[in-house]
Amino acid sequence: MDFQDSLLLKAARLCPVDVRTEEAGISVADVLEYLEHDEWEMALLLLENLGDAHPQSPEFWSLLADAARLMWLHGDADWCEWRCGEARNGAVRTDLCLMSVEDGGRMSPVPLRGVLRPMWDIGLLTPEGEPLLGIARLWVEGCDPLEPGGCGSVRLLPLTFEHWRHLKPGDVITMHKIRAPIGTARITGISLPVTVGS
Repeated sequence: MDFQDSLLLKAARLCPVDVRTEEAGISVADVLEYLEHDEWEMALLLLENLGDAHPQSPEFWSLLADAARLMWLHGDADWCEWRCGEARNGAVRTDLCLMSVEDGGRMSPVPLRGVLRPMWDIGLLTPEGEPLLGIARLWVEGCDPLEPGGCGSVRLLPLTFEHWRHLKPGDVITMHKIRAPIGTARITGISLPVTVGS
């Protein structure tokens, strides 16, 4: 048994056996079958899909990230590390529309993979009545960076999730560069931190 195989097996054992993906009906048994045939990349993909079907622990995502790194799948490793952060801290999914350059927006596209950490007006105020801006890392979903003036689905990983707990799907928050607004995002989903046994 190779090390990545044992990491994926440990992750599979953390999944409830009755969990299935919605579209294809994939289960832990399918993952185990691929592992028996040393199909590690396919097993990793199926485990990622199971992680979407049922909230998984930070440990689960960390095991997948380690296995992906051993297989030199850097994009998968980055994604699983991101999902580990979501499981540990909670996350906010949104549809983000950036302002155009002409309207004072960013000059360059928003990069993929959680590099950017913009500030957000999330509806809280300082004691002086000024907007209390929250910081959240931003992951653009899809294969292309989000261009100035463009719209797309993004995931936010708040630095302090407690400040974001009052938000709900349908709420609109504003993305800022220093104090200037550069985009608006409508919340489509909130993921609470995953506790063991949930």
